[in-house]
This record gives sequence, C-alpha cells and structure tokens, in this order.
Amino acid sequence: MSEDLKQLQHKLQIKFDNRQLLKQAFTHASYVNEHRFSQHQDNERLEFLGDAVLELTVSEYLYHLFPNRPEGELTKLRASIVCEPSLVKFAEALGFGQYVLLGKGEELTGGRTRPALLADVFESFIGALYLDQGLAPVRTFLDQHVFPLIVLGSKLQMSDYKTELQELTQHHNMGALEYRIVEERGPAHEREFVSEVHMGQERLGRGTGRSKKEAEQQAASAALDRLKLPEA
Repeated sequence: MSEDLKQLQHKLQIKFDNRQLLKQAFTHASYVNEHRFSQHQDNERLEFLGDAVLELTVSEYLYHLFPNRPEGELTKLRASIVCEPSLVKFAEALGFGQYVLLGKGEELTGGRTRPALLADVFESFIGALYLDQGLAPVRTFLDQHVFPLIVLGSKLQMSDYKTELQELTQHHNMGALEYRIVEERGPAHEREFVSEVHMGQERLGRGTGRSKKEAEQQAASAALDRLKLPEA
C-alpha cells in the first residue's frame, strides 16, 4: 500500500480491510500493460461492479428523497447523477486523479485528467468499497461526499439538455437541430465519442461522452450555455 493511498483513506475516513482492492481500484489498464510480470490487476472489473452499485444506491436515495415523483422523473434524475460529467465532478472533488497508477504513455497524454478515466476510477472505487465492506459504507460515503452536492442544487441535478434545447429552438422558431458524431477515439473498453449540434451551417455546441447519447447531451448543454440560458 502506497503512502498516497494511506493518505486517501485517512482523508475519506475509510479503512479498507483488503488494501489490494483499493489499489486495484486506482490501477489503470495502461499501468498493468507496462508491468506484465507483476501481480497488478486493472480496475475494469471493479468499474463494472461499481456502476451497478451506484445505480442501486442512487435509485434508493432518490426514491426516498422524492416520494411523490413519478418513475420517469426519477429515471432522468438518476441518469443525471451517474452520467460521466457528474462522476468526473465527484472524482475531481475528491482528488482521485492524483492517486491513479498510469502507464507512461497515458501519463504523458494527460490521462490523469481525462474525463472518461476519472469517471471510471470513481466507479471502480465504489465497486472496491462495496466488495470490501458492503452497501452500508457505500451509502455512508455517498451521503458524505456525493449526495450533498446534489441536494445543494448544483448543476449535477440537471435536466435533459437535448429536450431543453429542442424546446427553446422550437419556441423561438430558430430552425432544425442536427446532431453529428464527428469523432470516436480510445480503445474499445474506453471509447469516447465527440458530438456536435448544428443549426443549418452553424455549430452551436460540442461535447464528449462514453456513449453517443452522452456526447449529444453534452453538446446540447454547451449550446445552451452559448445561448446564455439559465442553468438547468
């Protein structure tokens, strides 16, 4: 266990019983590829598990927080909390980027601050915490470090930016919108999509995401910012 990860546990007031799980949560595949003869494991499987644990715990939180909201609204709210931009904000607030073990190439190309990587690390940490200690400590961690950001009305409690942009442009008869995927980058397990939203020949916004849908949402958000709309 590195001193950095000991420091992280102290900061979060969490002590892992299986410290290897914590190390794995912060180990990127690029690091493992450069240390093939070591016992290192990357965090991709933990990311898979953490994604499911987040879906459950966030769903439970919203279910109790909004007892009168219909299923459709709760689904949209949950999607806004577990999407890449929100997970990146959580990871950045906790300083997770500085603890990641990266390969030299990934380090040189700015991987430590890459949104997809930070979102994955946050999910991996949740997966590791769940395996090590169960759901109750995960809930406690989210109560302390994530849910307050949402309750305080930060941008994380967002709406459907594409729908909001569509309604605005239709209301003002501004013209038809067109979304274009202009770039796909990264390996298959860490795919990133770049989307642009156009109105005629004018580009209104550009966004990235781990799915085409997420990239389009971020492009719509950028377009709304450009049009100087109130934040969702």
